[in-house]
Amino acid sequence: MIERVNNLSNNLQQQALALVLTLREEHLQASGNAWDALRSLTGTVEAPVDWSTEHDHYLYGTPKHQEPKL
Repeated sequence: MIERVNNLSNNLQQQALALVLTLREEHLQASGNAWDALRSLTGTVEAPVDWSTEHDHYLYGTPKHQEPKL
């Protein structure tokens, strides 16, 4: 890839560099940190209402700790 870029004219090399830098900046802004990623997912995961208390049951098949209230 470097060889192919080196074969481009200076003008095209500058345009390619600008594109790469723009894409990198967009990626860095979009990725944020782990807390930003989790915050963006808040309320988007569909799961049973007792997921937080019974996650072992749903992940590993262990018996539920509490029976559902009817």
